[in-house]
Amino acid sequence: MVRGESTIPLKMLLFCFHGANTIIVSFLPLYLQFKGLSGTEIGWVMAIGPFVAIFSQPFWGFMSDKHQTVKKILMLCLIGLIISSAFFLQMGTLPLLLTFGATFFFFAAPIGALGDSLSQRRADQLGVSFGAIRTWGSIGFAASSLLVGEILSRIGIQFIVWPYLVLAGAAFIVSTRLVDVKVETPPIQFKDIGILLKTKPYIIFLVLIVFITISHRANDSFIGIYIASLGGSEDMVGFAWFAGVASEAIVFATAGLWFRKFHPLIFIIGAGLLYSIRWYFYAAFDDPMLIVALQFLHGLTFGVFYLTAFHYVTRLIPKILQSTGHLVFASTFFGLSGIIGSLVGGLIMDNLGGSSLYLFMGILTTVGSVMMLVYHWLPFGKS
Repeated sequence: MVRGESTIPLKMLLFCFHGANTIIVSFLPLYLQFKGLSGTEIGWVMAIGPFVAIFSQPFWGFMSDKHQTVKKILMLCLIGLIISSAFFLQMGTLPLLLTFGATFFFFAAPIGALGDSLSQRRADQLGVSFGAIRTWGSIGFAASSLLVGEILSRIGIQFIVWPYLVLAGAAFIVSTRLVDVKVETPPIQFKDIGILLKTKPYIIFLVLIVFITISHRANDSFIGIYIASLGGSEDMVGFAWFAGVASEAIVFATAGLWFRKFHPLIFIIGAGLLYSIRWYFYAAFDDPMLIVALQFLHGLTFGVFYLTAFHYVTRLIPKILQSTGHLVFASTFFGLSGIIGSLVGGLIMDNLGGSSLYLFMGILTTVGSVMMLVYHWLPFGKS
């Protein structure tokens, strides 16, 4: 395969970026707890990223569509991420964490979605499975969760910045070798965003997934603290993430075998119901090893849900607005849902405990799954 067709640099970018992102998702809450922040304050710090993402993801998606390049936008965001992370991951007070965190997440938030958007388009161009490319992000996340968890358990959570800089630097290096997307449509204008807002099935779908994705994002923020509260250690948290993301990688890698068996909404509804069952079990457990044991469900919930939802919105988005539409979807999934999940999750964690948090999450995803079923049954302008 010639370089123009090779997906190796893209796979390595996903591997390195998601490997770095492991540190933010899995270990940043533990770092903040080490610095003396309460559950509510941790919720504020974890919410600043999703809050910034609501604005930064559509902005960078629009810039990508306007200038008809994903590669250059990715490289620019990675440079900003590396510089800002060197400051953010060494702060210890809430005001400084919020200030530097906002800058860090402005650059970090769009990278995953831009990578996925490029992966989807390259997969379509080459006639390969999107999941076969995207699985490398999951492999990077899983490998990093084990390795970084072990490193931090030995050197201390306070040195979180160093493994992050190594992985983020590697992501920038491989980004210079990316094959950019070829665009045949004219550059979009700001007024073209109105087309996206008038796509009724797309807007309704984004509203409905929030009921499910809030619980996913709350789990991202607090599963490490929940495991620690039940007596688990940093390396157990790392192994929990490894088990979950390893199952996610398997789901992505085998997508070509199961993906087109049913309508995407059937998979989305099934994943939502399985999310509910997963959270109910987590609420009932008082042994951290049982939480780790059920982490394989992460692949069958997030893996199936994200892959099929991303594919479904690709079908709904006009071609000239692919990057913008993908990043609006990501800002809803990881942004809006992350704000609510982090802030409300922090309050529940402080006042009622982790078990109550997971019970509320189970109820919310059950409601969301039922509403998604109604959406599937009714037309809502869907073709």
